[in-house]
Amino acid sequence: MVRIDTGQLQGRTTSTGVRVFENIPYAAPPTGPLRWSAPRPARAWSGVRDATQPGPSCPQVGWSADGPTVNGSEDCLTVNVWAPAEATAAPVLLFLHGGGFTGGAGSLYDPSELVARGNIVVTANYRLGALGFLRHPAMRDPAAGNFGLADQQQALRWIQRNAKAFGGDPRRVTLWGESAGAFSVCAQLVSPSARGLFAQAIVQSAPCTNNLLPARTAETRATKTATDLGCPDPRTAVACLRAKPFQQLTGLAEDDTLDRLTTDRPWLPVTGTALVPLQPRPAHRLGLAAAVPVLQGGTKDEMRSFVGSRYGDITAEQYRQILGDLYGGAAAKVLAAYPAAAYPTPSLALAQLLTDEGLLLGACSQLRANDLMRRRAPVYAYEFAEPRTPQPGEFPYGAHHGVETPYFFASTNPGPWEPPPLTPAQRELSGRLLDQWSAFAHTGDPGWAPYRRDVVRSISVASTGPVDLRSTHRCDFWDQVSAALM
Repeated sequence: MVRIDTGQLQGRTTSTGVRVFENIPYAAPPTGPLRWSAPRPARAWSGVRDATQPGPSCPQVGWSADGPTVNGSEDCLTVNVWAPAEATAAPVLLFLHGGGFTGGAGSLYDPSELVARGNIVVTANYRLGALGFLRHPAMRDPAAGNFGLADQQQALRWIQRNAKAFGGDPRRVTLWGESAGAFSVCAQLVSPSARGLFAQAIVQSAPCTNNLLPARTAETRATKTATDLGCPDPRTAVACLRAKPFQQLTGLAEDDTLDRLTTDRPWLPVTGTALVPLQPRPAHRLGLAAAVPVLQGGTKDEMRSFVGSRYGDITAEQYRQILGDLYGGAAAKVLAAYPAAAYPTPSLALAQLLTDEGLLLGACSQLRANDLMRRRAPVYAYEFAEPRTPQPGEFPYGAHHGVETPYFFASTNPGPWEPPPLTPAQRELSGRLLDQWSAFAHTGDPGWAPYRRDVVRSISVASTGPVDLRSTHRCDFWDQVSAALM
């Protein structure tokens, strides 16, 4: 039993002695007139609230035997708290899930191993897709375009008020995310309204100076979305959209296109707004970002899973055509630097060059982020290089996007989509990583030297040590391409 600011909770204790409290509202349900509004305070309750079962995810597209379906509920703004049996002033980590800003849920992650190291881990849901990131020109709410980010800040404020109830220290809060959750952390680092809500940050697979969506682009997209849904009049568009069932607003603009840039994604945090006034890169350059220690990195083969899921194996001719679509006039230059014949397959050539460039996910843009962010606070940089255990006939995923997640979390809902289990050597690596992430949560230092230009810590079963990302991912070449495309 725990009492927080809105009432009393009844949680559960796992077989390993971890206290778990699930489905705790940190904001009022964003329904009816509160759809596309900044989050409001959660309502208090009388009696004891059952916190032993996970709540619904925020609306998103799922799959059943009959095809795509909409899962979740708009009444989804909840947190889950995993705490040691005996905790006093323990560090608190708020983990933001990935899923491309269109899917995922905090309840899918079991952080028991990290909790066993003396940490409190909070996982949170936040609004997704159009419900979380639509910015229509007629919207007047200051969170317009960034309702999902505003939700995350509300969860951080909830932690500030309630951490002590679970034995946590509100002065030692680490904001931690993977993939879209990590891009969220990048946005929070440059958000004025997030200042002071966390003491340090962990960014897994999200180059923190890649562009977010400009407000004008977001408004153009939103106007088209409203028109397509039968709400073309700007004077009544928001009210018209609020009258739609959430199922009609879920899954919009989502497809399986291979994206090269973050801004090619259908939903993304929006800049030029109250929550995110500037793009991350100029915000860091101007000293307008939070000066907190950051642990950040990516995987060695970030884009392989995207190429594999979109195309599988492609021919050399298809490779040339895809490069033309992605790079236009610079395609010949890219093809000359990455000839298909130099790689086991054209698909792996495509994945390698996209990973190296890193304008969606990958290496060279990660270096730019490291170089800017270390000016004001320590940056601890890494590259996760341990490949996924290959299965017969499977696309060679290597150390693909998200491959490191099982090293930090067990799944609360395992299924056929789960990756192969970790080998004994990989479980040992997992233990070392958990120790280092825990050390960062406790002290702001994971136990290795801060980043120096171009060199990061490569992490794998076979070897852990320094690697020059600039040379191994051909970043001098990509700087030239970037200049040519500007």
